Amino acid sequence: MDLGLKALRGLVTGGSSGLGKATAMLLAHEGARVAINSRDESRLGEAAQEIKAASGGNVFTAVGDVSDPATPEKIVNEAATAMGGLDILVTNSGGPPTGAFADLEDQAWLQAIDLLFNSHRRLILAALPFLRKSQAASVLTITSISVKQPISNLILSNTIRAATVALTKSLSQELAPSGIRFNSILPGWTETDRVHDLLESRAKANKRSKEEEIESQSKATPLGRMGRPEEFANAAVFLLSPAASYLNGVMLPVDGGLYNGLF
Repeated sequence: MDLGLKALRGLVTGGSSGLGKATAMLLAHEGARVAINSRDESRLGEAAQEIKAASGGNVFTAVGDVSDPATPEKIVNEAATAMGGLDILVTNSGGPPTGAFADLEDQAWLQAIDLLFNSHRRLILAALPFLRKSQAASVLTITSISVKQPISNLILSNTIRAATVALTKSLSQELAPSGIRFNSILPGWTETDRVHDLLESRAKANKRSKEEEIESQSKATPLGRMGRPEEFANAAVFLLSPAASYLNGVMLPVDGGLYNGLF
């Protein structure tokens, strides 16, 4: 199936590893021009070389921490300048600290808001002038299944990512007349560095091995395993593509069936 991505221009933040890197890799394989972002310049360069070697396409890089208020506009402009515009935006960031509600100070909440909400908001705002000029404009926010089914000891993520989902849904209505589609993917437990760090932390708290925590979490998922970043990317790239041109305002769990609600 031709997804219609050839020659489209996409920026993926948090693109040096995990879900972002897998999404950028598949976009490049489908013929899109890709720019990736990370705050770690060394890892970013390595990821760009890996994607370029695997896909044969050019991969541009934009270094910066998306939780810094000045960074989103900077990296959007760098990517759009390098590629001559922007058709696709994938907003993605790292995760906040773990912790119970009563243990978290105001500063932790303010930092998490910048990381999990304002980074998406600022990236989208900076990209709008370019997306308005595109004939295939699409935005994907990467959030978490925790917005539907809260995860214990992740109160910051549970709470603030829900605001990003609300923003995504709202913009899918407000900017649809401009031809810009907005969707979000709510990933479940996927084999990324972030998830392995969370399971290691949980293992210490439960006085178990990380392997036992992985097995326990896998058994809690109907498919009996954690997801792979490539599986997430398959869904992400389809939603971003012109092949999904009538999908707008979708909040899609990619979680192996872990979420057990009806809606």
